Amino acid sequence: MRVNRSITAAALVGSLAVASLTACGGSSSGTTANNSKGGASGVLNISMPDGATMKDNNNPFLATSAAANFGYRYVIYEPLAMVNLTDPSSKPQPWLATSWTWTPDYKSVTFNVRQGVTFSDGSPMTADDVAYSFQILKDKTALNTNALPIASVSASGNSVTVDFSSSAYVIQAKVLGTFVIPKKIWSAMSDPTTDPVTNPIGTGPYVFKSFTPATVTLTARTSGYWQALPKVGTLHYGTYTGNDTETQALITGATEWSYVFIPDAKTVFAGKDPHYQLYFPPSLSADGLWFNTTQKPWSDAYLRQAVGMVINRADIFNQGEAGYFKPEIDNITGLPSPAGDSFVAPQYKGVNGQQTPAAAKALLTAHGYTYNGSTLMDSTGKPVTLTVTDPAGWSDYQTDLAIVHDNLAQIGIAVTINKADTNAWFTAIANGTFQAAMHWSNGGATPYDMYENIMDGAILTPIGSPANSGNYGRFNSPQATAALQAYATATDNASRTAALQTVEQIMVQQAPMIPTSAGNYGAEYSTKNWTGWPTASNPYMTAQPTLTGSLDVIMHLTPATS
Repeated sequence: MRVNRSITAAALVGSLAVASLTACGGSSSGTTANNSKGGASGVLNISMPDGATMKDNNNPFLATSAAANFGYRYVIYEPLAMVNLTDPSSKPQPWLATSWTWTPDYKSVTFNVRQGVTFSDGSPMTADDVAYSFQILKDKTALNTNALPIASVSASGNSVTVDFSSSAYVIQAKVLGTFVIPKKIWSAMSDPTTDPVTNPIGTGPYVFKSFTPATVTLTARTSGYWQALPKVGTLHYGTYTGNDTETQALITGATEWSYVFIPDAKTVFAGKDPHYQLYFPPSLSADGLWFNTTQKPWSDAYLRQAVGMVINRADIFNQGEAGYFKPEIDNITGLPSPAGDSFVAPQYKGVNGQQTPAAAKALLTAHGYTYNGSTLMDSTGKPVTLTVTDPAGWSDYQTDLAIVHDNLAQIGIAVTINKADTNAWFTAIANGTFQAAMHWSNGGATPYDMYENIMDGAILTPIGSPANSGNYGRFNSPQATAALQAYATATDNASRTAALQTVEQIMVQQAPMIPTSAGNYGAEYSTKNWTGWPTASNPYMTAQPTLTGSLDVIMHLTPATS
């Protein structure tokens, strides 16, 4: 995802590699084991505008679990290291590993496991638990949502070595972010991919207290945590039906931490109270119009290209994203500026994705499309139509879809907007039972994460089978898959550059999705009861409450003084 300045893949790898040699002893929130009782008090209210009702499943590996949707998996289960994607050039913080070392080809990493760590049931965390946490991902593909190419895992004393079948160069952060789970509990499950985890046991500072389909409450451990106990005693996670109700909860103080689009946010939210803060560091990722590329006529790249030529990105930014939330992407490669600027191939520098309706019509008529009056007809003589879908309560996306509706009318395409139920929408996106939708991509320190999420055949699943890792549009390009693999496994920058240029060319010519806006790592929060949040002047971690850095944010919070 995009950060506040452009960095290269080499910079990220340099920071991760340096960390592997220098990491020892600690994190920014302290590492001294704290077995004293008490110390934590007060409630932090966290919520999202998903409107989803969740089943009582706290499996940290499954994106569909309540623990993942609400975000609390990150405070029950912990990673080996904490990576700040707001500033990927910074060194990862040692967490459950005190250090790690990569081989020069990035096909193997050895972790030194932190001593004195206990799970919330009081049992000690050992190297065997760390090794099992990788082994289960190798053995159970459904849990390996990051698609880590694990070849073998071994433990020796206090060290764990993980070997990969291919270079882990571009996925170092994902490897370091692997959750550590208790082997004794998980190895006794009948099927860890389907068995509900109703009593989650992790090394994190919080334990499960209560669950309803719309609310979850966690309480801080009173003893046995390996570092200083958090100051926040209770975490209350909830969900609201959409952006409007979520915004009202923020304004009234019913919730204190969220990630939600707010029209005119500086007036209706930040202007209401000096404690109300907006922090939205940008990311190297893309929101945009995803197509189901298996459905005719949208399996035709020329038709998708033509749509990209008429979508007005500036209108989407200024109207749909209120001029602040998700910055406009105008480059034809989909790479946001400024973070993506250094990655853009020379032939695409300064080339905008948006052109004119006349240019789009010329492209279409040159490739078998005709017009019946003002209506675009496909090669079989049928009118070209498009159904676009997003949850009814997501007001920014709904505005974006209205703009798309008007834009496509200029080239004779009738658009139907389906304001979907949230649960049904997530299911349709995962199963590929949609025609088009505004959706986001993954992001990271290089364009790899964004493009891999959009077009990698290695994560392609058939229609009807959940796509947990991306490629929701079922884009099938062996050339794109090979180029992404070449980028990930390259041993020098020249080879990486060549591979990335191929990927960009495919993005331009095949248009598997139309990027319109950059993502962000932002959040709304209140300093009325808690201080210590990340800010533009102190961007120590990502701010979104459903991302891995949420644990580090909570560990930084202290009660506000009057």
